[in-house]
Amino acid sequence: MSEQTTTPPAQESWTAFVENMNEQMVDAFEANVEAQSQFVETWAETLSEGTDDERFGEGVQGYARAYKVWMEAAEDMAEQVAAEGTDVSPDDLRDVWLSSANEAFKEVMSTSAFAAMTGETVEDALELRQAADENAQSTLHALGMATERDIREVGDRLVELERRQHGIEQKLDRVLDALEEE
Repeated sequence: MSEQTTTPPAQESWTAFVENMNEQMVDAFEANVEAQSQFVETWAETLSEGTDDERFGEGVQGYARAYKVWMEAAEDMAEQVAAEGTDVSPDDLRDVWLSSANEAFKEVMSTSAFAAMTGETVEDALELRQAADENAQSTLHALGMATERDIREVGDRLVELERRQHGIEQKLDRVLDALEEE
């Protein structure tokens, strides 16, 4: 009689679960690497478009420091997986990536190139908002609806009328007082 080894269903289920978890970790790692790659491309494009040589150099140095943080996190993760095997908690791996992402972004955001680009972006956004507001005001005015400008003007006129009325009431009170004294 030949001895046949069968794997219990619970162990097969566990093996499938661990394989699935490992595949998900690899997929997550690849997604993180892809995100880093996209970040690098976007950062390089943005730097080359709107910065002078000094800021560009500082921006590249900031990115290099951020890249070093990412690579150290990848090494830490690989070491942790090698040391602990399947006992590595997905939460621990997530924490490593989140921590390294925060540190990497600090490196990038601390450069004058990032500050300059952020300033330019905010300025562009404010100009766009102003143009949209003006367009909305002119559209409302063309439709015969009160605009913010119209409401302010009415409010200013109302305040002026109240001021004048108060002045007239004071003069009238003085005239009435003078008539009563006679």
